[in-house]
Amino acid sequence: MANSRNSGKRERLASAAAQVLHAQGVEKTTLADIARAADVPVGNVYYYFKTKDQLVEAAIDAQARRLDTIIATLDRLPAPQDRLKGLVDGWVEQRDLAAQYGCPTGTLASELDKRADGLDQMLAKVMAVLIGWVERQFQAMGRDDARELAVALIAAYQGISLLTNTFRDPELMTVEGHRLHRWIDSLTDDA
Repeated sequence: MANSRNSGKRERLASAAAQVLHAQGVEKTTLADIARAADVPVGNVYYYFKTKDQLVEAAIDAQARRLDTIIATLDRLPAPQDRLKGLVDGWVEQRDLAAQYGCPTGTLASELDKRADGLDQMLAKVMAVLIGWVERQFQAMGRDDARELAVALIAAYQGISLLTNTFRDPELMTVEGHRLHRWIDSLTDDA
């Protein structure tokens, strides 16, 4: 019982870390900020995570688990184009969050890239999972250029997340979501 309670608290801290790091960035975030967001005493943070970098790793793991959940949900949709559109729809649903803070993965990747501790490569692996999944959807649509299309789709999302955040305009994400739907449909027609 204590083990599952400890596991739950650790998960709660990792999830809180992901949210706080997204909102404040790595450099501005303190362990106390994460403890407050997880609603645990700050001393408990040190029990599970000795350094902020360990919390960043846990936040990256939390993002990876969230991505796995999203992919599992999307994989239940009948056709690859439906799965891709579902991914786009999920991004559009997060437009207010993107307007406020940008993409959780993209903003963290940009920040970690400025450090020389290898955490950027850990996050790159999460992004590679997403690109690989998108590539498989395009392959299932019969596209020989699946890798290029996967990179283009993710790049379109990262770009619109940046613009949505820069202009604090969630409607930009909505408009881009509609364009991406049409683009996916056009690729189905071309196959």
